[in-house]
Amino acid sequence: MTRQAKALAVHLLTATGAVFAMLAMLEAIERDWAMMFVWLIVAFAVDGVDGPLARHYQVKQNAPQFDGVLLDLIIDYLTYVFIPAYALYASGLMDGWSGWAAIIVITFGSAMYFADTRMKTADNSFSGFPGCWNMVVLVLFALSPSWQICLGLVAVLTVAMFVPVKFVHPVRTDRWRALTLPMALAWTVFAGFAAWEGFAPVPVVFWGLMVTSIYLLIAGAAQQALYGRDG
Repeated sequence: MTRQAKALAVHLLTATGAVFAMLAMLEAIERDWAMMFVWLIVAFAVDGVDGPLARHYQVKQNAPQFDGVLLDLIIDYLTYVFIPAYALYASGLMDGWSGWAAIIVITFGSAMYFADTRMKTADNSFSGFPGCWNMVVLVLFALSPSWQICLGLVAVLTVAMFVPVKFVHPVRTDRWRALTLPMALAWTVFAGFAAWEGFAPVPVVFWGLMVTSIYLLIAGAAQQALYGRDG
């Protein structure tokens, strides 16, 4: 294959995320939350590998007719924000006025965040919570907390999108990547098992999901506290 063909193949791989998003949405409409999250996790895995491949095959130079960043953002909004917000409301975890508040705040706030030109820091971390609602909502499904706790978490994380606190990118943040990347991979595995088990995970899956989620949530802030915002 030529370099141009390989770069184009990376764009096509990224675009499969839109198909997985549609499959997840169809499962959400049927209220098959386990399968919805299985498809979202597949999309999450694709999102984790297409970036390194894009940089390796230099898609900006070899396949410039497609904007890979824009394509990625469109699919991320569907899989990270739109479908998880719908699931949070339609599942009954947050219904009535709290559910309406959640879907409005999540979709509106995330749209503004995804368009924010300041969303990346000098070390390729995220500035503010990166709108990974797919991860948040999956953990909420596994925990089944009260709507008050769900609402409080939605409010805190929405505000966190626009405060200058770092959140690590599992692949692109160099510092602690030897730990962060395995944590992200482990989270994907634990999340897949939790969804497959109908959100009644065995203890090892439950605690694995909790530990990896907490690490990914606080690692960036810990780095910022230790080394500074751009360190």
